[in-house]
Parts: sequence; C-alpha cells; structure tokens
Amino acid sequence: MPLVRNPLPRARWLRAAVLVAASTGLVAAALPAPPPLGIGDPLFPHLGNPGYDVLAYDLDLTYPGVNTKPLAAVTRIDALATADLERLNLDFTHGTVSAVTVDDIPAAYTGSGEDLVVTPAVPIDAGEQIEITVTHTSDPTGPADTGGWVRTGDGLAMANQADAAHRVFPSNDHPADKAYFTFRITAPSALTAVANGLPAGRVDHGATTTWTYRTRHPMATELAQVSIGSSTVVHRAGPRGLPVRDVVRTADRELMEPWLRKTPGQLEWMERQVGPYPFETYGVLVADADTGFELETQTLSLFERGLFTEPGYPEWYVDSIMVHELAHQWFGDSVSPRTWSDLWLNEGHASWYEALYAEEKAGKSMERRMKAAYAASDGWRADGGPPAAPEPPSPGHKISLFRPVVYDGSALVLYALRQEIGTEAFGRLERRWVADHRDSTATTADFTALAGEIAGRDLTAFFRDWLYAAKTPPMPGHPDWRSRPAEAVRTAVKPG
Repeated sequence: MPLVRNPLPRARWLRAAVLVAASTGLVAAALPAPPPLGIGDPLFPHLGNPGYDVLAYDLDLTYPGVNTKPLAAVTRIDALATADLERLNLDFTHGTVSAVTVDDIPAAYTGSGEDLVVTPAVPIDAGEQIEITVTHTSDPTGPADTGGWVRTGDGLAMANQADAAHRVFPSNDHPADKAYFTFRITAPSALTAVANGLPAGRVDHGATTTWTYRTRHPMATELAQVSIGSSTVVHRAGPRGLPVRDVVRTADRELMEPWLRKTPGQLEWMERQVGPYPFETYGVLVADADTGFELETQTLSLFERGLFTEPGYPEWYVDSIMVHELAHQWFGDSVSPRTWSDLWLNEGHASWYEALYAEEKAGKSMERRMKAAYAASDGWRADGGPPAAPEPPSPGHKISLFRPVVYDGSALVLYALRQEIGTEAFGRLERRWVADHRDSTATTADFTALAGEIAGRDLTAFFRDWLYAAKTPPMPGHPDWRSRPAEAVRTAVKPG
C-alpha cells in the first residue's frame, strides 16, 4: 500500500535550512566510531537497532549483468522514531556507502562493526516520521555460507536467513521489525527479475528493463527475495484464484513442470490444516545453485535445482520438503518470531506439517518418525540446547543455529502437545495461532498461553519440561519411549 508521509515539521525544517550549508562538511568529517547497537536478542546481540520502527523499504537495485560485480543500489527507509535520536544505526555490511540523507538533508555516517551509524543534520524527535536514503553498492561476492546474495548459474537470488539481509541492503535486520517492501530491479533486458509480492510495473529502456514488485503484507528482512536470471515465470491459479507464480530457468521449464503443478494441491492441503493462505501470491523459485538448503522467502520459496533433479530423492520426500517451505508461509513468515530463540515455532511447525503430509500422502508414519526423534532428543538437547532456549550459533557460522533440535526436536514438542490436549484442541490451537498473530510477531510465551487457554488448564509445567529442560520428558501416551545417550546420537544420521 502507498505510504503517506507527514511533511518535515516546520521547526525541524527551519533548523535544517540553517545547517544544510554545513552538512557536506559534516558528512566528510572524521567521527569517532560509536559502538554497534542491537535490540538485545540473546542469540544475535548486535542485530536490529533501537529507537525507530521501520514502516517501509524501497530498494532500487541495478544489476550489471555479471554476478561477480557489485550492484548499484539506493535503499529508502520510511521509519517512525520511537525515541529522541541524535543518531541512528542501520545494519549494513559488504557494500560501499557513498551518500546518506535523512529527510533529503545530507547526513554524516560511519561504520561500526556491521552497523552503519547515521548522524542527521537535525536531531530526530520521538514520534517523528523520517525518511532515510542510503546510496550504496551491494556486493554478491564473498563466502557462500555467510548468506545474502546467492550466485546462481545464470544470475542471483537471495538467502538472508538468519542475519544476512544487511549483507545486501541497509536495514533494521531483525524479524521483530517487519515492514512493507517495494523492489525496483534494473537488469539487462535479456534477463528476468522477480521479487516478493506482486508485479507493480515494468519499464523497458532498450538494453535494460526495470521491474517493480510490492508486498501487500509486512515482511521480515530475512525473508526478502530477489531473483535475476535467464528465467521463465510460470503462472497458474491456486485456491480461490490465488495467483501462483513459479520462477525457473527457461531451459528447465518442461523439466520442472511435474513438480511445479503440485503447488495448488499443496496449498489446498495446508489450508485444510490451518486456514486461508496469508499472502497475496505464492510460488517456487528454483535456483541453479548448490545451497545445501531450501528457504521460505515470503511468497516465493527458494529451492536448489538439485532437490528436483537428484534421482536418489524419492518423490514423497521432495513433496514433503515443498510442504515444509509452504508451511513456513504461515509459521515464520506471516507469524514471525519475536526473538531468534523463538525459532522452534517456525521450524517445529514446518517439520510437523512436512511429516503430516508425508503420512497422509505417502503412508510415512508420523508416530514412527516421532519415536525416532524422541530417541535422539536428549542428544540434540545436549548438542544445541533445548528447543526454546537454543545455544548461540558458532561464531562465523551463523547457519549453525539451524540444528536438529529446532526441526524434528521441536516437532516432537508439538506431537507431545497433541498427545496431551487431544487432536481437536490441537487443531483449534493451530488455527487460532496463525489467525491471531497474522502479519505480526509472536513469542513462545504467546504460544504457551494460547495453548493453555484452548486446553482450559494450566500447561506451565508441561511446556517448562518440553521446551526448556536439558532432558526430554516422558512422552504422553507412550511411556515405553526411550531416548538414547547423547554420545550415540552424535554418531547417528540426522533425520531429514
């Protein structure tokens, strides 16, 4: 939706007029580097920034046609100040900044760790709506396992989870601060550019084309997606006419069709479980890259091409992985984690519906899978912490946060909960959860409180043991289930 901004307050405008002549010198001044800030996330202490709430991002990216060269970029951020600010921090790294303005007035800036520290010419008052514009580059090179841009065989895609969006564009890079997005991508006209949301215009300039996309729902920065390549966009209809668009290499169009045509049925299946799909469109982006993972980028899930071409993967397995990423559109995208310690709510639910789909469609026993997870659970907790209190990721390897305990180890918590409160109450809980917190963020405490409300009894002790204990508690209804020693689990093959 368009964002109507209040004009710069007259008092600030008058003060700005006095200072603007001196602002060029201010930008160039050598400033002491202030410390990087953060919003206090225990797993990512420097991620996110206090003092403002981002309302909308407008990203203007120009791709040079080669995925080893930096993109020229302009990022505009509309934000609401929640505190008086003499300066503000943005998360940004792996790019070169050439200019910053605040309400069109040049501002001073400097780097501090992975923060861009901006000092406006005029201090910002709490309650003011401001526009921050950063002119910068966005560099797609660097170690692949750090996230951000993913170089594909024919261009680029994005994989920003958990803390890599700020390797692409300046942002408040934490899921607690969701915002609307507009993308303008200029690329050689022989290529196709696609991003989250729906198309909002396309302008041909001869040698280049500018593609515009907008989201109709707020989005966490880690879920942003831009695909640039020799691609075909395949359109079809989902439930109630939902636009479904898939993005594949043009050379793979026919090869991928048996997989792509499954999505409308998978959408219908998920809606039967938890209610209406929460966004304006959905689709699958098949990237010609070896990422080692799939990713639930909002409205356009990222998959590596090898998932669909590896002959060793049975069809039911690939189907269930597609449902895993689809389920994230409800759990993780529409309802985002307030802190990264709430990650179990994302991955536990996606793994739950992945397993449930495999059981219903391919006869793969949920109980058998959960019994195996129970056997491994003590070892997973020893290696990575309990589901709702995970240990921080390894330094320099942030993706290590995504351990087995947040996947099947957390789906196991949901299995225990269904055993505890019954199938009917569990189903009502799931639907209420995604309806009550749609387009927002939520915490583990929110989930446990809602579960207790629906169950009609206090579940504090149940969740304390299942979410925070070092040892896995007894499984309701299955007193015979046993967990193996941690040492045995470390040598076993991980599920999934």
